[in-house]
Amino acid sequence: MSSARASRRAVLAVVTGALLLTGCGDDGGSDSTAAKNTDTRTITDARGREVNVPGAPRKVVTLSEPTLDAALALGIEPVGATAGRGQTGVSSYLADKATKAQVVATVAEADMEKLAALQPDLILLDETTAVKSEVAKLQAIAPTVVTAKLNEDWKKAFTATADALNKTAQAEKFLGDFDTDVAATKKKLGTNAGAVVSVVRWQNGAPSVVGKGVGHVGSTLSALGLTRPKDQQGASAGHSEPVSLEKLSTIDGDWLFFGTLGDEADGEKAYAEARKVTNFGKLTAEENGHVVVVEGSAWNSAGGPLAARIVLDDLTKALAS
Repeated sequence: MSSARASRRAVLAVVTGALLLTGCGDDGGSDSTAAKNTDTRTITDARGREVNVPGAPRKVVTLSEPTLDAALALGIEPVGATAGRGQTGVSSYLADKATKAQVVATVAEADMEKLAALQPDLILLDETTAVKSEVAKLQAIAPTVVTAKLNEDWKKAFTATADALNKTAQAEKFLGDFDTDVAATKKKLGTNAGAVVSVVRWQNGAPSVVGKGVGHVGSTLSALGLTRPKDQQGASAGHSEPVSLEKLSTIDGDWLFFGTLGDEADGEKAYAEARKVTNFGKLTAEENGHVVVVEGSAWNSAGGPLAARIVLDDLTKALAS
């Protein structure tokens, strides 16, 4: 017996056990997804795998922040989702749109038993989550699509997720509207045109740089013609890069967008803490009243169209005249 077949049988055993424990087995009158959702399409995912996916998926599980964000932007609320970074529930900026989704994963791992009990007909993830190493096990539960490689352009990742959900037209409209609004904001920047914009997350009494590269923050800033401080240029070595308080001046800019892993209220508390730190008051942005507290869970997420929209709206409100 091949190792792949053995792995599949092992996972199926977990699936069967989960269904028995939760009472989700087919009793002859249940809403059997497999029985009703027989219309399928074949797509090629980010790893070059050909995957047969439902033409109209009804029970989607999203195991990364970007795929959850994208599904919600397309009007699909997953039955299962991942917790936001540093949070027990979904990212706070998505909480009002994902009220029914059961958390079955974190960025570090997925609970296979809880996931299987949901009887999904489609599983979506990308390489921002450690669950990317468990694709074979996930595929034994339901068709599984890896939508994007690590550090992929957020628009490309969104389009790939939309393709898996058979919602390409809706994604194209979202992106068209987004680009139109970017162009409109850029025309209104006035004296802030070309401004140096710093983006940090405050955690454990110190800042970390976020939003570098082609993610939803960095690419939006670039599209608006805004620049970053020297130490915030180029690709990121990780999701965030800690900055020591001795180098606090390196996060300075004409504007400083400031958040945490939580919501804006949590950001306000962190900002009050930061203002007590030696030399924070000497930052140009602080002296000029140009520190903007934001919905950090969106700015600091792994990305997605809804997060990008919040970033654009925050930049427009602060910088456009």
